[in-house]
Amino acid sequence: MRFYLRKLLFYAVALWAALTLNFLIPRLMPGNPVDIMLSKLATKGTVTPAARHAVELLLGTNTSEPLWNQYWNYLVSIFHGDLGVSVTYFPASVNQIIGQTLPWTIALIGISTIVSFVFGILLGQLAGWKRGSALDNFIPVTTMFTAVPYFWLALILLYLLGSVVQVFPLNGGYDVYNVEPGFTWDFIKSALYYGTLPALTIVLSSIGGWMLGMRNMMVSTLSEDYILTAEAKGLKPRRIRTTYAARNAVLPSLAGFAISLGFVVAGSIVAEQVFSYPGIGFALLNAVQNNDYSLMQGIFLVITVAVLGANLLVDLLYAVIDPRTRAQA
Repeated sequence: MRFYLRKLLFYAVALWAALTLNFLIPRLMPGNPVDIMLSKLATKGTVTPAARHAVELLLGTNTSEPLWNQYWNYLVSIFHGDLGVSVTYFPASVNQIIGQTLPWTIALIGISTIVSFVFGILLGQLAGWKRGSALDNFIPVTTMFTAVPYFWLALILLYLLGSVVQVFPLNGGYDVYNVEPGFTWDFIKSALYYGTLPALTIVLSSIGGWMLGMRNMMVSTLSEDYILTAEAKGLKPRRIRTTYAARNAVLPSLAGFAISLGFVVAGSIVAEQVFSYPGIGFALLNAVQNNDYSLMQGIFLVITVAVLGANLLVDLLYAVIDPRTRAQA
């Protein structure tokens, strides 16, 4: 029980620190969202102090108040679920923007990350078990895709499969001209079709890393004494590979997978930018370009909670898979 309480306390402190940095970093950036909002409203002539103060209150960026008061109001608003109003997508609220873009990112980046992890671990397990096989020799090819700059790989696939062969569309998340958004088969089919090429890019660029890591851990694990003992007992090779070797070899990959799964919420800004995909990464890029404090803070908050939550789950899962972690804590 003490192990779990210590973990929860640690992540609670980490969440508070992340919230504090989330408040400070946007305010250290040059520019002022109030001036951007006034320019969007196309105000003419001199802006009165009252009008400027009203815009500050609307955006939740009342810079005339002391920083401590702003910080306190920021925390109170977060715990009330009020993330403010977006400058970039005014008059939409930050909650609405996140609610519209987050499902797209989870569907694309989340599924692609899980697929690349599962296949990478399974293939890496087989490659480590049968060293020198054709699959083992193929790993350098997969790692080459990992080493290639992500945006370059995305542009190459977009050119080959979207422009030359014209198998997939060039941009967008669905067919905006012929399909209405909704939980219908036509919309789901269109979204899957438009998301296939970005997903293929993500899988190709990440599966090699999972394969290489799992393969090396399998090679290291197979030299342990308990593997030799299992072989001496006459256990089936499949059981030795999965229950004894792979179960221990996958532990370091689980930590990396937790971080990757947490950053699914952040989306892949490069992928969404190249493919003009309507995800949360694309919204974050627009927020940074427009000094949109509220939207940046809202997206960073979702990313923070997702990363910390994913790491907490993996820490708890570690304790179940390997009870030694509880004894050492």
